[in-house]
Amino acid sequence: MDVTGWLLDSDPSIRWQVMRDLLDEPAETVAAERTRVATEGWGARLLALQADDGYWGGHEYGPNGERTSVMWTLHLLNRLGVDPAAPPVRAAVARVRDGVTWREWGGGLPFFHGETEACVNGGVLALAAYFGELGEGSDRIIGLLLEEQLDDGGWNCDPPEQSRRSSFDTTLCVLEGLLAYERAVGDADAALADARRRGEAYLLERNLFRRLSTGEMVLPRYAAFRFPPYWVYDVLRALDHFRDAGDRVDPRAGDAIELMRAQRGHDGRWPAAAPWNGEVHFAVEAPEGEPGRWNTLRALRVLRWAEGEASDRRPEG
Repeated sequence: MDVTGWLLDSDPSIRWQVMRDLLDEPAETVAAERTRVATEGWGARLLALQADDGYWGGHEYGPNGERTSVMWTLHLLNRLGVDPAAPPVRAAVARVRDGVTWREWGGGLPFFHGETEACVNGGVLALAAYFGELGEGSDRIIGLLLEEQLDDGGWNCDPPEQSRRSSFDTTLCVLEGLLAYERAVGDADAALADARRRGEAYLLERNLFRRLSTGEMVLPRYAAFRFPPYWVYDVLRALDHFRDAGDRVDPRAGDAIELMRAQRGHDGRWPAAAPWNGEVHFAVEAPEGEPGRWNTLRALRVLRWAEGEASDRRPEG
């Protein structure tokens, strides 16, 4: 099967990432396709659902696991790769900045100032960096995250009196935020870079899915690759973070890469997992068990990263 052709026969949000990550198309070709995300397909549909007050779904985060709120809509737009400079996107983000506050948690702070939990604040930091809204709010978030890093290197949304052990879910949410911030500012503080490295080491020491004590998989859901992932950890999401960070493949990630590779179908595609719980605007991935374009795209670019490095290390002759 022509897997690349199948991926390209889809939404602009998938096509432009295939062009960039799998085909090495010229930058101007990739950029031209990316501009379509804000005006066609899923990206345009999401932008059109925003209310005049800046909210999606009437909530900044969402009760009862709903995924139609400001938080999760912006995260989906981010993962679709919508151009943050596109006029419809700038208008939508301005409405969030000027109108959305943390009414449910966080004491009514503006949205891009974050709230109280590390997993949420890591996500808000990633959004602020991506959509060009860094400032006083992100400074507040970074201060909290640096204070809240645990001795083992990771983070946990539970307060210290409840747990001194890190959570895979929370840690990856924070790492994505720190990486996005570093990328946006270009020259991050050394303490911030060190915090990210320590958090990444927490995951790598556990092979991205194992208990440090027994070597067993922490939770079976870590092998279920969902898109969008929301706050939920899985091995593919973690591998895609390390690929995105641009580092060489750490040998401790080898088992996670093999776990991911094992889910590849005979036709070269990866199946979609059951979507995470909660109401959504609309589905952007295939039903459970069917070939999933997002899983296939992400897995192929992780393999390209991993196998490319292995090829670089092979002796000549």
